[in-house]
Amino acid sequence: MNQELIRIVDNIARDKNIDKESIFVDLEAAMVSAARKHFGLQNPESEITVTIDRATGDIRAFKEGAELDIRRLGRIPAQTAKQVMIQKIKADERDSIFAEYVKRKGEIVNGIVGRYEGGALIVNLNNRVEGMMPKVEQIAGASHHPGERIRAMILDVRDASSQIKIVLSRTHPEFIRRLFELEVPEVAEGVIEIKALAREAGYRTKIAVHSVDDKVDAVGACVGVRGSRIRNIVDELGGEKIDIVRWSDSSQSLIRNALKPAEASEIALCFELGRATVVVTDDQLSLAIGKHGQNVRLAARLTGWDIDILTPPEYNKEVERMSACLARVPGAEDALVDKLLALGIISVLDLEEVGAGPLVEELHLDESLANLVVVAAAEEAKKVSSDSAKKQAENLLAREQSSSD
Repeated sequence: MNQELIRIVDNIARDKNIDKESIFVDLEAAMVSAARKHFGLQNPESEITVTIDRATGDIRAFKEGAELDIRRLGRIPAQTAKQVMIQKIKADERDSIFAEYVKRKGEIVNGIVGRYEGGALIVNLNNRVEGMMPKVEQIAGASHHPGERIRAMILDVRDASSQIKIVLSRTHPEFIRRLFELEVPEVAEGVIEIKALAREAGYRTKIAVHSVDDKVDAVGACVGVRGSRIRNIVDELGGEKIDIVRWSDSSQSLIRNALKPAEASEIALCFELGRATVVVTDDQLSLAIGKHGQNVRLAARLTGWDIDILTPPEYNKEVERMSACLARVPGAEDALVDKLLALGIISVLDLEEVGAGPLVEELHLDESLANLVVVAAAEEAKKVSSDSAKKQAENLLAREQSSSD
């Protein structure tokens, strides 16, 4: 019995996470290569076979039916067998790593920061596997030091010619979803659903949640007692702000929730344009827009609507301009403005963009009248654009003069 061989195979299988049968097959193939080297057999059809007993480890080799003593092949064939074996085990290990990690795409893994290579962060996932986090998948402004523990999501697994590349991410929106699954049991169990998510990594995330159980408050469960659950996630992300909003099947309600902490006074939806016009008071305007437009931008991505923020004076100005424009169209009744507002069309720019079709189909206008309305709106829109460009030029000139003074 060759127990030493059995023990070596067991150790390799355990350390490299390779199936034992694959190792035995590789050993047999390596010994066949060694035998061919010893006998100088170049013809692949020359019959040499090697079998290893899986239970005892005994090795038997045959050349064209005659048994060989594999131990007498010599040093050079043994070196050949060693090289073949090393190559085959490396290939098996690579296949094993690929098979394991490709099934784990989208999972969060723990690792130890190793080093930086050309901006990419190399993370040790275990004693035999490294992950790579490209710069674009790292949170802006975050720095990591060798030996530091880190969590990341497996974004992709690629089978390169020489190695398996495991691509990690901490900026992908799904990373937030997985963190909530880890920190909020109700999310992992499916009691609370994450219906939508929008993120600007390192700065702010908006997440819309819904509970399938009326007894469970989706927002409260995600926040946790005294904010414990959400605080753990925020700490993991280095202070990234997270807004948890309540999901609604009503687009108006969802948009209202998504714009929080700002309070919307009125919301008009134009389904033809996929646009929501939100009216907010002056004291809510900066909150609604957010720093560098971040709040409204994330709300738009979360809801799937293009969101315009207007103050009451701005809204009234657009409606009055459209009303005055339509008053000059022969045959246009006074009630037409109210009907357009009901469609979410609040300006001549909207009216020009929507076109005559919806006016005929939704408002049942005569086609010729609908075309007249759109033409009038287009002419007024040109004036608006011209006035806007002129005003911008005047403001620019005033600033230049002010700076020169």
